[in-house]
Amino acid sequence: MPWVSRVWRAASVALLAGLSCAAQADNGDTRIVLGVESATSVTDVAHYRLTEYLREEGCLADLRFNTQIQSLALAFLPVAPEGRSPILAAVNRNGQLPVPVWVTRRTAGVRHIRDLQGRDLATVAGTDPLGAGLPLAALKEQGFMPGAEQLYEAGDYSSALGLLLHNNTHAAVSELGFVRPFLAGNNLLVSWQGRPVEAAGWYRQAGWGQAAMVCERALLRLQREDDSQTFVIFPEWVFGFALPDKQFSEDSVQ
Repeated sequence: MPWVSRVWRAASVALLAGLSCAAQADNGDTRIVLGVESATSVTDVAHYRLTEYLREEGCLADLRFNTQIQSLALAFLPVAPEGRSPILAAVNRNGQLPVPVWVTRRTAGVRHIRDLQGRDLATVAGTDPLGAGLPLAALKEQGFMPGAEQLYEAGDYSSALGLLLHNNTHAAVSELGFVRPFLAGNNLLVSWQGRPVEAAGWYRQAGWGQAAMVCERALLRLQREDDSQTFVIFPEWVFGFALPDKQFSEDSVQ
């Protein structure tokens, strides 16, 4: 009977679909959900390149940007959640934790960051504490805070440095490892240097499991010099990731 044939075909399709899903699970084709709080809204190329790199390293990743969902196994965050340390810390050009700095022109006569009071300053947009929060806190410790009309918010650290070099501002925020190669050739100097910061990095999330460890190992090998297009989603000073002094145990999740 025709209706019996249709029912049989539908049941067969459902059975094959179930077997296919089971086979994929048996083959380890389970996607690990990774999140990134991105430093840019242009993520298509980086999404593709990072996903492909991870796949080649044995990590089948489902990469999500700027979202908080229960299934996240790992997330790159520029700011440490309260009471947490990263499983992989973001490091600068020299493989060290980042150091926030104020940079000025050597000819500006800035002998102390107190001399920045009343001056136009370049900061970096976003939640990265090196881009504004920490350098501005250093000014507050000196007893002053620049008004909104004195702050020029750039999209990244290169743009902030460009504002300084083109005399649009009196000083710019930066990260020590990132900016050091540009100092001598551009007659710049570091007028203030903070302490190393462990904040940005990869954090284990509620969806973490043993399968995500292959992704952690792959991310540990990832370097900006190998693929700069992938790194546009991270703060510009991030050149790679390293194991911090203290690591989570395997069951340390949110």
